[in-house]
Amino acid sequence: MARPSPKLLQPNPASAKPGSGIPEQPALHNVPPSAWLLALEMRAVWEFGALLPAWPLLARAPRGDSHHVMVFPGLSANDVSTMPLRLYLQSLKHTPWGWEQGFNLGPRPGVLDEAKDHLVRTFEATGRKVSLIGWSLGGVYARELAKEMPHMVRSVITLGTPFAGSHKSTNVWRIYELASGRSVEREASNYDLPAAPPVPTTSIYSRSDGVVAWQGSVQSLSKANPRTENIEVMASHLGLGFNPSAWWAVADRLAQPEGGWKPFAREDRGRVHGLIYPDPKRDSVR
Repeated sequence: MARPSPKLLQPNPASAKPGSGIPEQPALHNVPPSAWLLALEMRAVWEFGALLPAWPLLARAPRGDSHHVMVFPGLSANDVSTMPLRLYLQSLKHTPWGWEQGFNLGPRPGVLDEAKDHLVRTFEATGRKVSLIGWSLGGVYARELAKEMPHMVRSVITLGTPFAGSHKSTNVWRIYELASGRSVEREASNYDLPAAPPVPTTSIYSRSDGVVAWQGSVQSLSKANPRTENIEVMASHLGLGFNPSAWWAVADRLAQPEGGWKPFAREDRGRVHGLIYPDPKRDSVR
C-alpha cells in the first residue's frame, strides 16, 4: 500500500520552538457555526435551482485558454458533486477533470500520492501548468499540492475550505475522524495549513456557511505571496459548488492569463456586482 508523501503537508510554524527562526502563527478560530446556520444548509437546493435563471449571465463569464483544471470534492463526496461546476468550466473553454478517486474519505494512505501523480501526469502531458480547485476538504489537498509543486500549478481556488481554523471550527470534524481514521487535532498541530501556497490563491467563502466557520476560510495577508485574496459570497457550505456567484468568481479567476494575476475587481463592474460580492474589508475577522 502506498504511503502518503511526507511533503504534501508542511510542518507547522506554530509548533516551532522559540529561537528556531520560524515565526509563530496567530491563534486559530475555534468556534463552529451555530446550529441555526447548520440548519440553513438546506438552502443549497435553492442555490442549485438558481443556476437556471442565472445561466444567461453565467454564460457571459470570461473564457479560458483550454488549460487543465483539477477539481477536488469535499469530505464524503465524489466527482459527481463537482460535475455541474466542471461542465460549466468546460463550456467556458477550460479543460476540467475530477480527482478520480471515488469518495473523499480524507487523506488515507495513497490518496495524496495519487493526487500528486495525477497532477504530474497532466503537467507532463500538456506542458502547461494546472489550476487546482477544491471544495471544503478538497481545497486542503489543492493548497498542499501547490505548496509542494508550485512549478506545476497555475493557481489555486478553494470553496469553503477550513485551512485557517482549528479542528473545532467546523461541524464535521468528528465525521472526518470516522471517515479518515485520523485525529484532526494531531494533524492541525503538526502541519501548517494556514500558510498560503506560493502561487495565485483565491479563497471563496460565505459568512453564512453552516459547516465551516467563515473565519477559518480567510487567508491572511502574506508577504511571501502577495497574490492571495478572499472573495465573499452569499451561500451555504453545501451549495458553494452550485452557487451562481461562486461560479462566476471561479470563472473570472481561471480566465486570467498565466503570469497576469490581478485581484478580483468586485467594485469595478457596477453597483450590482458590488452587492453580490460583499466587501470583505467591511469589518475585521473575529
